[in-house]
Amino acid sequence: MENGETRYRKTYPVSWGQFHNDCRALAWRLLEIRQDWERIIAIARGGLVPAAIIARELDVHFIDTVCVSSYTVRSQGRSRVLKQVAEDSEKCLIIDDLVDTGKTARIVREMLPKSHFATVYAKPDGRPLTDTFITEVSQETWILFPWDSEPQYQYIEPIADLSRVQKGE
Repeated sequence: MENGETRYRKTYPVSWGQFHNDCRALAWRLLEIRQDWERIIAIARGGLVPAAIIARELDVHFIDTVCVSSYTVRSQGRSRVLKQVAEDSEKCLIIDDLVDTGKTARIVREMLPKSHFATVYAKPDGRPLTDTFITEVSQETWILFPWDSEPQYQYIEPIADLSRVQKGE
C-alpha cells in the first residue's frame, strides 16, 4: 500500500458550513431523481453526518448503517465489514461522505445492488461506482472533513469589555 504522505499531495479543507451546503445540494439533486426513498443507509462512519442532513432534507425517517472499515489517518488499509444490512431495495438510498478508490463502494454495492449510491465528494477512481455526487476532487487530494480537524482557539474579548473600552472606561 502506498504511503498516505506520498499518495496525497493536496489537502482540501471542508468547513462545517461548506459541508452542510454540499449535503443540501446533494439532497436537491436526489430529490430531482426520485421522491420516494423509503430508507437511507449510511456507510459508517463517514456517511453518518451527511445521512443525517440528507434524511432531514428528504424527510426520510428510517436510517440504518452498514459498517465497513478501511481508513486510518491519511492511509487506506484492508477493508473489513463490521455490520451488514439485510434488505436491498430500489427505494433504498446509500449515503457516504466520499468515494475514493472505490473499495468500500464496491463492497456495499455488492451487498445492496438495487440501491442508489450517493456521495458528497468523489475522486476519479471511485466515481464510476457512485450514482450521484456533488463535488469531484483529484485522486491525490486528502479531504479534511470538519470532524477530523480541530477548531483553532481564538480569544475574543467579551462584547461587554469591548463596549467599555469604546466608552473609555
